[in-house]
Amino acid sequence: MKFLTASLVSTLLASVASAGPISVRRSPSNQTQTQSGSENQGDGKAMSAANGTSVGAAFFISNEPDGNLLIAADIGTDGKLTLRRAVDTGGLGAHGVTDPNGPDPLFSQGAIKASATGNIVATVNAGSNTLSVFKINPTDPTAVSMIGRPVGSGGEFPVSLAINSAGNTVCALNGGSVNGVSCFKVDQQKGLVPIANTVRSLKLNQTTPATGPAGSASHVVFTEDNKQLVASVKGIPPQPGFLAVWDIGNDGSLSTDFQSIAPEKGGLLPFSMTIIPGQNAILATDAGLGFDIFAFANSSKNVNGTDSPKSSAVAIDGQAATCWSSFSPKTKNFYLTDIGTSIITEINISDSLKGTIVKQYQQGHGSGTIDNDIATVDNKDIMYVLSANATAIDVLSLDAPGQARNIQKLDIASPAKAAGVKINANNLQGMTTFIRK
Repeated sequence: MKFLTASLVSTLLASVASAGPISVRRSPSNQTQTQSGSENQGDGKAMSAANGTSVGAAFFISNEPDGNLLIAADIGTDGKLTLRRAVDTGGLGAHGVTDPNGPDPLFSQGAIKASATGNIVATVNAGSNTLSVFKINPTDPTAVSMIGRPVGSGGEFPVSLAINSAGNTVCALNGGSVNGVSCFKVDQQKGLVPIANTVRSLKLNQTTPATGPAGSASHVVFTEDNKQLVASVKGIPPQPGFLAVWDIGNDGSLSTDFQSIAPEKGGLLPFSMTIIPGQNAILATDAGLGFDIFAFANSSKNVNGTDSPKSSAVAIDGQAATCWSSFSPKTKNFYLTDIGTSIITEINISDSLKGTIVKQYQQGHGSGTIDNDIATVDNKDIMYVLSANATAIDVLSLDAPGQARNIQKLDIASPAKAAGVKINANNLQGMTTFIRK
């Protein structure tokens, strides 16, 4: 597999961009910075009426530079979506520096993240260097209300968020000139409150907005046991990227320095990270190859019971830029999206951490498949893929291993225009889901 140069990666990521901006009116209320949480707790811009059968919600962001919107869709009992409302985040969106311009403006996964445990959804505002957190109404999950006010992200150009399993801590990844991570406690009245000794630098030579996608920060996650925080950074060919790992103290603080873990030979641009359950390991998509498996210490045992990490770098033949990933608890497989080919690749990871391709699913040439998430609806896993260049969401039912099928292609552009919601295919980002308990 021939590695992509930095300029070629940028070209590939932007080559699918053809849709121009939709010029629609933005209401004055959404142009005003919120002064308190109570001033931004309305329904926002309605895109459709509730139908009473929602079991959850899917969220993404408009990421517009003149005002970022959280866009929410009802998840029905069949897993299909209905666009419901758009809510002002109180911050601004931004697009990273790349030539030519194209989708995936933040070069990241996790720009918006929901927690069913905490009943919250949080979003980055990359253009104003802030974060916003909203309370989710479990009986009407798209009815979100901001908690407190947007807060400083602890750096510049925030691109990704992680929420711990308890749903009470949010950590952010900043990718601009002031880059690194920072963490916050969720206060139900104040919103996000900074945690002492969590602002940590990645020491990247970056700009604000970030220049990429090569060399940019990508994603932040908690490890499965919530004892470490991990950030991924893409390489600049031929120099490979790395994962940065901080230990988390009992008081929520982060270790002063991070441990840097390079991919195995062949790995180049680690992008999204998805936890491999029960293995103390991570699958990371790799835009220069396919995917990498990072096995942390004590992640697996050989027949003699001694530590035997099995990290690897695995090629996906014909891939262009495989960058986003999710795990299905029902099929036990991983699903990766490629912005350049618009293909979803289903991956199986064995108990010995060997990764193999199960099947691939074409979503429409040039649709620009980026962020994705998987939710369990009525005991079946449903995958939601933001196809940014098509201004649509592809919905797939994961019926069994190797048996994914498309059940919906939800148009975003027409309902948005009708509701006066400004969107641009090049600026859309993020995908997260909430299923009420």
